[in-house]
Amino acid sequence: MASDGDTKTRSEIDAALDEALGRLPRHAPPAELRQRIREQWLGAARLPARRGWAGPLVSALAAAALVVVVMRFAPPAGGGGISGRGGGTLEMATEAVNDHLRVVSSSHPVEIESGGIHQVKPWFTGRLEFAPRVAFSGDDEFSLVGGSVAYFRDRKAAAFIFKRRLHVITLLVFPAEGLPWPTSGLVPFGGLSIIQQASRGFSVLLWQDAGLGYALVSDVNRRDLMTLATRINREP
Repeated sequence: MASDGDTKTRSEIDAALDEALGRLPRHAPPAELRQRIREQWLGAARLPARRGWAGPLVSALAAAALVVVVMRFAPPAGGGGISGRGGGTLEMATEAVNDHLRVVSSSHPVEIESGGIHQVKPWFTGRLEFAPRVAFSGDDEFSLVGGSVAYFRDRKAAAFIFKRRLHVITLLVFPAEGLPWPTSGLVPFGGLSIIQQASRGFSVLLWQDAGLGYALVSDVNRRDLMTLATRINREP
């Protein structure tokens, strides 16, 4: 029969395990995995010489269990051979939307205000390890607000901010190498091969050119976004 101490330890272990596993948004672990981890924790907690360590031990093992479960169920990073509808492309679109939301929610969305592209683009010199290839200086339909340094996944990016009426449009330019660009599902448009995605009500266009990746994201309609993409890609 379990003692009161064992009952309390079991409750602590179950609570810690549920908390750790509850952080995972998907992929509930098999029942046998939970049972195996619970049995290992109970065995460690019943060591008589280390009874006073039960609390810290439970916390440490909870963190360890989280790492084990994530490693078992999370998709591999980077994954190759991804199609236009694959998870890697969707992750890139999600990242672009996250970056766009950081821009629109910032009290200082631009670090250099626009006096035209010939003022904004040189500002990135020394702040980035590449030169963003953007020639479009804005027009009556798409005004260039300015630019700032941002991040796209694991790399620095140049962020150019445009406006279409009251809508904010973010253009991210970043090194394209090492990202899960698709080889199918591309849409030809104005000399570009564009990846079209939607995430949380935002339209996202992704393309690459001369070693650079481009992500254009906004809540404007996709036709307007495609029009802006062709103007951005126009030769200087």
